[in-house]
Amino acid sequence: QVQLVESGGGLVQAGGSLRLSCAASGSIFSIKAMGWYRQAPGKQRGLVAAITSGGSTNYADSVKGRFTIFRDNAKNTGYLQMNSLKPEDTAVYYCNVGVTTTDYKGIDYWGKGTLVTVSS
Repeated sequence: QVQLVESGGGLVQAGGSLRLSCAASGSIFSIKAMGWYRQAPGKQRGLVAAITSGGSTNYADSVKGRFTIFRDNAKNTGYLQMNSLKPEDTAVYYCNVGVTTTDYKGIDYWGKGTLVTVSS
């Protein structure tokens, strides 16, 4: 079993910053890609940012230059630094982690989500 614990969401004014964290624990042999997705009310869940095990990143066009994804492999933790937040960034943010378990199975895990609210 693998558990994901997300933290860092909350209420912030437009122009402010938040940092989300996603800590993975349990039967982990290795972690491949880590990603952050978001879902606003009435909209589909979509990719915000992702990072491979080698550190390559990609971002949604709407967050490029404002958000930064990074990871601490020693801690099995991923982060999303969000700067210059806009009201349209308001959503539930979900962590997604690709894990190779200790019995060598490849499984994708989702966090429960953390709410980010940006006020204008």
